[in-house]
Amino acid sequence: MNEVLFQVGKFVATPLKLIGMAGALMFAGRWFVQYYASHKLKRPTIPRTFWYLSLLGSGCQLAYFIFGKNDAVGVLANLFPSFVAGYNLYLDFTHQKRSEAG
Repeated sequence: MNEVLFQVGKFVATPLKLIGMAGALMFAGRWFVQYYASHKLKRPTIPRTFWYLSLLGSGCQLAYFIFGKNDAVGVLANLFPSFVAGYNLYLDFTHQKRSEAG
């Protein structure tokens, strides 16, 4: 998966590099989602989409750091946020089920 898709100057795009970049954009984009939701409600809030973007972004970056870059620091930097995002999604879903049942 390290074949070159395209090159612009010194920037070389491989499939894994594009996956890693997509992950970085998703991980950064979650803050825009959170800002928009808080602005709309006029109070601080973290919508479920924030956690989806965290989980997907971390997953893409993990794939890049494991299979493309082979970088333990990048793996560790993205492993913990993926667990936190997954746990928060779990809490959100269980809270929603309890709210609907009660």
